[in-house]
Amino acid sequence: MTDTDFAQDPEAARWNYHPDGPVALNPLFTWPIDLRAVIDWYRGAWLQFTALSICFLLAIAVWAVIIPPLAAMQSFAPGWMFQVWLANLVPQVLTAGTLHWWLYMRKGQGLKKKFEKRDLNRSNGNFTFNNQVLDNIFWTLGSAITVATVYQWVIFWCMANGYVPTVTFAENPVWCVIWLALIPMWSGFHYYWAHRLEHHPRLYPSFHAVHHRNVNIGPWTGISNHWLENLLYFSTYWIHFIIPSHPLHLTFHAMFQQVTPVFSHSGFERVIVNEKDATRAGDFFHQLHHRYFECNYGTSEIPFDRWFGTFHDGSAAATTRTRAHKKQMYTK
Repeated sequence: MTDTDFAQDPEAARWNYHPDGPVALNPLFTWPIDLRAVIDWYRGAWLQFTALSICFLLAIAVWAVIIPPLAAMQSFAPGWMFQVWLANLVPQVLTAGTLHWWLYMRKGQGLKKKFEKRDLNRSNGNFTFNNQVLDNIFWTLGSAITVATVYQWVIFWCMANGYVPTVTFAENPVWCVIWLALIPMWSGFHYYWAHRLEHHPRLYPSFHAVHHRNVNIGPWTGISNHWLENLLYFSTYWIHFIIPSHPLHLTFHAMFQQVTPVFSHSGFERVIVNEKDATRAGDFFHQLHHRYFECNYGTSEIPFDRWFGTFHDGSAAATTRTRAHKKQMYTK
């Protein structure tokens, strides 16, 4: 289906803004490999102002300014533990708060590049406090940041005491750079399988239902999850018990896992300031998941959904397939 076909596709009429063409997936997994497309994909992700590059810059700042040296983390003490909690809290509040203010309070760009025409719910009994935004803030700061911080306390303590393999940039700069580049891919691998598990009909009510109260999503929706879901979602950090890592690797992993969802759930494809694109923001791939539920479980980084038949490319035909899949799944 061409971009022109997509513009005329019935699915486009169901959205306030529908991107041109099918949802893009990482060309690294397309055969034969188009090297130019792969380079453009990663250059666009790392070398432009995107959620990924923002998370990397945040990680460097947080590691340099807030995260204490490993020597200070050899025993559990309130001082450094508070610093790690602060290192998680501050970036989350700054990014989610700023995006929410610009997009939904100030309405700085109106409906430009907004996927859904509807606004966020401010009086809905499905949400804690009957308010979608307050609900999301409560579960983000009360549940997600707490669970993420506890996991990081344990990992940093293990690093400081030599209970897990560590590495320094001076010892092995090549591996350190490679591992930084692979963390988003590991995160996507872990997220797909954890997310599929959470959608199992027997687990969904206890795990994932809190997050899926949000059909129309906003920046605070990103990691607004139930305690049980957060225990699974942030278990992605356990990889640092196995793979030799530097504290900066864990810090970047934290920023990627916690802050990237702020952008992917923003509800807008791009942030526009003074009529110019400031950064890529929302992810239509995941926006489709929140509307149609049983599709696009993973990320566009590794095409598990295409491989397992749950990929929604943004077309009306994909919506029909997704609805049939959902009906079959719940009939079983």
